[in-house]
Amino acid sequence: MKKHIIFFIGIFATLSVSRFIPHPPNFTSLIALSFYVPALLGMKYIPHLMISFAITDFIIGYHTGTHWTWGSVFLISLMSGLFLKSKVTRIIGALSGALIFFIITNFGVWLSGIYTLSLKGLIECYFLAIPFFGNTLISTLIFSFLIELVYTQLKSNKSLNKIHIFK
Repeated sequence: MKKHIIFFIGIFATLSVSRFIPHPPNFTSLIALSFYVPALLGMKYIPHLMISFAITDFIIGYHTGTHWTWGSVFLISLMSGLFLKSKVTRIIGALSGALIFFIITNFGVWLSGIYTLSLKGLIECYFLAIPFFGNTLISTLIFSFLIELVYTQLKSNKSLNKIHIFK
C-alpha cells in the first residue's frame, strides 16, 4: 500500500509541475506519463494516472473537450503494453500515443461545433491543430527520454532492483 501512495504522489507531482508551470500549449508530460506509467509500473497504476489527471483538471478547469482528453489518455494507457520490448519501441509507443491524442481530441473539438460539421470543417480543425501537435510530439519525446533515463538509472541500481520498484 505504501508503494502505491508513493507512486501516486510521484505521478501527481510530475503531472502537476508540467501542467501548472507556464508552458507552450500542449507541452506537458501528460502523453509520456499516460504511456509510461502502465508500461513500466503495470496496468494497476492507470487509476493513479487518471485520478492525478482529474485533480489537475479540477484545478485548471474543466472544458467541453475534457472527456475526449481523458478518453485518449485512457486509450494510450491501455495500448502501452504493446510496446514494452525496448527503449526504442517504448519511445515509438509514446509518440504513437501523441498521435492518438491528436486524432481523438481534435475530433472532439470538431464535434463541439467550433468548426462546421462537414468534411471541410474536419480538415480545417485538424490542419489548424498541427502547431499544437508539434508541441505535443516534442514534449512527449523530451519527457519520454527523461523517463527512460530515470528508468535506466533505477534499474541499474542493484539495491533498488531488490525491492522490485517496477512491476
